[in-house]
Amino acid sequence: MEVTGLKKYKGTTYEIEIDNQRKIYLHIDTITDFGIARGMELDRETLRKIIYASNFRRAYQYSLYCLDYRDYSAEEIYEKLMKTYKSEKLCLDVVRKLARADIINDKRYAEKLAGRYVESKKYGFKRAKREIVLKGIDEDTADEALSHYDGLFYENLVYLIESKYCRQLEDKKDRKEIEKVKGILFRYGYNFDDINRAIREYFKNADLSED
Repeated sequence: MEVTGLKKYKGTTYEIEIDNQRKIYLHIDTITDFGIARGMELDRETLRKIIYASNFRRAYQYSLYCLDYRDYSAEEIYEKLMKTYKSEKLCLDVVRKLARADIINDKRYAEKLAGRYVESKKYGFKRAKREIVLKGIDEDTADEALSHYDGLFYENLVYLIESKYCRQLEDKKDRKEIEKVKGILFRYGYNFDDINRAIREYFKNADLSED
């Protein structure tokens, strides 16, 4: 196969014509890396490497573009790349390069997510862990990130009761409202033992304040 044409397409992309028939579009860096020039002879293996390098560069740049807007786990960025590039090898190679450069870091991302879910959203351990794992983080990494907040979960539970659901707990004999609040707090990710304890303490403190 012979490179029969090479001309600028747009920006830093060039149009390469092979055997006066096939056209491929390559970034100037790929052309420079492989020394591509008009009249150059290419075998199939070299052409395959050129196309792979071109696709790799596009996929890597696309990843950086995505990461400019928000963080991704390794699994998330892999799945995003697969939707466009379809090649497992290519997408894994891009993810590995991003990880080696510390551009993606699941541990760091998990710690950021843990802070958001525990400190801002006031989720209990179970809900926070589920949300982190849904982002493509493995369970052990999620557990480690959340371990920093062991002392905060119960405080958050008390805060939610006192600030958001106190009106529904004005009457400690109203079992329907109390059970409704318990259900809400359970969906926040708290276990029933802690919920029951916190509500008991809330009513006890309310009785003491009335005295």
